[in-house]
Amino acid sequence: MAADPVGHRPGARLTRTPAASPLTSALSAASADGSGGSRAWLWATLALTAGAFAAAIVLAPPASASPVRGLAWLLFLGSSVHIAATAWLYTLPEVRAYASQRPLRYAWIPVGLILAGAATAALLSPATLAWLLLAYFAWQFFHFQKQNLGMAALAASSHRVTPLRPAERRALLVAGGSGIMGLVAHPGLLQLGVRPAAGALFVVAVPLFAVSVGFGIVALVRRPVADRPPGFCAMYLMALLFSLPVFVFRSPYAAVGGMTIAHGFQYLLLVGLVAAGNRRGASRFLSVAVFCNVALVGGALLSGASHLHAFPPLLRLVFGAYLGVVMAHFVIDAGFWRMRDPFPRMFMASHVPYLVPSRITLPAADGSPGDIG
Repeated sequence: MAADPVGHRPGARLTRTPAASPLTSALSAASADGSGGSRAWLWATLALTAGAFAAAIVLAPPASASPVRGLAWLLFLGSSVHIAATAWLYTLPEVRAYASQRPLRYAWIPVGLILAGAATAALLSPATLAWLLLAYFAWQFFHFQKQNLGMAALAASSHRVTPLRPAERRALLVAGGSGIMGLVAHPGLLQLGVRPAAGALFVVAVPLFAVSVGFGIVALVRRPVADRPPGFCAMYLMALLFSLPVFVFRSPYAAVGGMTIAHGFQYLLLVGLVAAGNRRGASRFLSVAVFCNVALVGGALLSGASHLHAFPPLLRLVFGAYLGVVMAHFVIDAGFWRMRDPFPRMFMASHVPYLVPSRITLPAADGSPGDIG
């Protein structure tokens, strides 16, 4: 659900190739009905996440080098393609009707972000813009962790166990916030040439991350045995440890590339399942085909625009519009996938009923299931 901080930089080269067959296979397997569908989604999500981290670490080039073809392709899918996939949601009549009732979030704010991004990038020098990009990336990685929280909440929902408790949610958010602090302290991991004099933040971020992970594990263990099945535990731990590479690797691709790819693949799998839905035969094929084409074509356009921040002002305007599209994606997803609201919950229950039951009773002190976007 966000932009790629390492694949989109001056001189970076992205190679566009057809969609990966493992992801297509996961979509097909997870679209089965009943508990088998929920298990397929959960373990496919975990496999894609682990594979994304492993690929980024193994394929990471030296800091000054461009990514190899395989890694560039994965970054393309996990960044630009997943952002463009949000546009597919607007092809659904019920989504358009819902958005028309809330034009501020789903129309005016996105348009404003695109226009403001374009103007800002055109008017500011690349060196000045880099400082704003630091704040932009902080928002992006907060968006990543909100999706992780949503994945854990969906795992609880699909297992029909107690929703995430406040302590479990807080641990996830603090762990993600610690990762953001680590990136702000070391902006070189984002390939930004700025020096915010915030190196001391890293000294704070490391123990804060460790403590939040510890609290999260304790909160998980305190659940009754029946409320912590293996699949839910694995998803929660994935979300809790998502920012770990920031504290382990100094290569930008190893530190944040895997996070970017994993985030995008999680989203593509989920939206792909929505596209497949409960349809059969030609209807399912057409829906998935439209989804893939919107995501790939839109992703190609976004990928091209993402390389223009070192060019003259007229082309930087296009780059700024690209940033605005990504920020619009943050805003749209944060509202559309908010499972505590009636429409998103009914939408998911209609298209992927094995993940979200028709009725969810939430504790008064908790808002889970959490936001997916």
